[in-house]
Amino acid sequence: MLKRLFDILFSIFGLIITLPLFLIISILIKAISPGPVFFRGERVGKEGKKFKIYKFRSMVAGAEEMGGPSTAADDPRLTRIGKFLKKFQLDELPQLINVLKGEMSLVGPRPEVSLYVDMMTEKEKNVILSIQPGMTDLASLWNFREGEILKGSLDPEKTYMEKIRPEKIRLQIEYVKKRSFRLDFKIIIKTIFKLFS
Repeated sequence: MLKRLFDILFSIFGLIITLPLFLIISILIKAISPGPVFFRGERVGKEGKKFKIYKFRSMVAGAEEMGGPSTAADDPRLTRIGKFLKKFQLDELPQLINVLKGEMSLVGPRPEVSLYVDMMTEKEKNVILSIQPGMTDLASLWNFREGEILKGSLDPEKTYMEKIRPEKIRLQIEYVKKRSFRLDFKIIIKTIFKLFS
């Protein structure tokens, strides 16, 4: 109950103070690349329930048909404004809408596409999908610049599976087992610090 109340209040506050930024980013996206302002990709949430995640569109229209879900910093599908949004994690801001709707929480395991969820063991699914997915968590802090790790890889999907996914899964499970309001608050503060640093 406390976590949900915090999510609602923080997401409303966040949407209000970032409204000017939303408008500027929306105008730039439309001016630089044809297509919608928002990308609404399908993700798997709590107890396997699927939902549409909100993100500022950082790629060319139809990018999902041109490559896999992992995005390197030098991905050719990224638009000029998209590279900037990805670098500073600004493409993730619209997920405050998902938080307000109750589909996500501010802190929780990052929601994955069905492809990656299907690769999880039943034990991993039972833990990770037992709570609402979030905008940030322990795994997000560890792997804050995922695109930079994948940059230059001839096969970003393979690099993601080998260098990122195992530790990401471990940290997501660790978060679920240790979660508390205090831990959530620490993760939010550290995430904000990383964004500005």
